[in-house]
Amino acid sequence: MKTLGLLRHAKSDWGQSDKRDFDRGLNARGKRGAALMGGHIRDGGIAWDRLIASPARRVKLTLESAAIGPAPHFDERLYLASTDTMIEVLRETEGHAVLLAGHNPGLGDLILELVAPSRENALFDEAKVKFPTAAFAVLELAIDDWADLAPECGTLVHFQRPRDLDPELGPED
Repeated sequence: MKTLGLLRHAKSDWGQSDKRDFDRGLNARGKRGAALMGGHIRDGGIAWDRLIASPARRVKLTLESAAIGPAPHFDERLYLASTDTMIEVLRETEGHAVLLAGHNPGLGDLILELVAPSRENALFDEAKVKFPTAAFAVLELAIDDWADLAPECGTLVHFQRPRDLDPELGPED
């Protein structure tokens, strides 16, 4: 059994029109959401063996604000990655519990791909509607080696959004 955590970057600053998408930072809500979710992840009791992340600035700033640990390993392939690319990266990793930080729609699609229809639950129903900024999910994977990662091998056991912890971080009107 392996454990996979998924963390989407926090709310980015769309006001930075002079920046490339890759270089956009976080807005004030994003910084608050990242710090809040970092505390939630740290309090969750999972000892993460490895943290793999997109090198985009908004992901780096999310991880800095979240202060999760261990030190992130940035992989260029994870910037706006497809599910196939994320699976490829994960198949190369080691450790029991791996946290992957990146972007949508890839992260949300990865949940849809890894959870078998027979293992769908209320958490899955919430996550399939939307995997919002700074959302965090945990999947238990029925594999012994990351090289065996395949569609429908997982069960979603945790799904948390910033708004679940602080209603002020919910959708803006």
